[in-house]
Amino acid sequence: MNIIEIKNINKCFRKRKTAWWLKKEPIKAVSDVSFSVEKGKTFGLVGESTCGKSTIAKILVGILKPDSGSVSVKGEKDIVFQDPYSSLNPRMTSREIVSEALLVRKIGKSEIETRVRQIFEMVNLNYAECKDKYAYQFSGGERQRIAIARALIRKLDVLVLDEPVSSLDVLVQAGILNLLKDLQENLNLTYVFISHDLRVVEFMADTVGVMRKGSFVEMASKDEIYSSPKNQYTKTLLSAIPDII
Repeated sequence: MNIIEIKNINKCFRKRKTAWWLKKEPIKAVSDVSFSVEKGKTFGLVGESTCGKSTIAKILVGILKPDSGSVSVKGEKDIVFQDPYSSLNPRMTSREIVSEALLVRKIGKSEIETRVRQIFEMVNLNYAECKDKYAYQFSGGERQRIAIARALIRKLDVLVLDEPVSSLDVLVQAGILNLLKDLQENLNLTYVFISHDLRVVEFMADTVGVMRKGSFVEMASKDEIYSSPKNQYTKTLLSAIPDII
């Protein structure tokens, strides 16, 4: 069963004028993009900067609306951004950040406390030690775990991950990626995983879409993309992956 269905979406932005006599030329961020994702699977979205990956992420969770085309995402959805420091409120403790989404619902304080404690444990953070700390008091990896916990508190079906480990060092990246794998298996989550790092996408994804200039140049299973890419741009991206000795 497909939990995500994207059909022929387009999105343009207007370039800011530098002089009054110049025309506002539209910039095509996404052009005729379609894909679907099965429940419990991961769709990897790769490509160079400005190719439209983050625009698709924002369309998926409703931050942006497409100019045309259709978007269907079944169930609860949320997004985890690249830089957790800028996405976490510096005036709130980690407990307040994670529990905020529950405050608008008719849930008692004791139940909120229990659920927040469970979510902290789920992302491998010590609740007693972390609950009253602010974002600046955590490491980058811990902040990203808090961002993931904030999303999961809503009992998600779909999680969009927009470069979630690119700002972290390699060892911390591995911990976050393994955590995401475990969460997906335990909670039957569906991921859209966006990255420019093809090694990370290879580890996470089931299906991969390669974007260039707002459109897909190739889309196939992970095994097909990495073993026998058809498009020359995909081959160029793969050839740029450094060898690890």
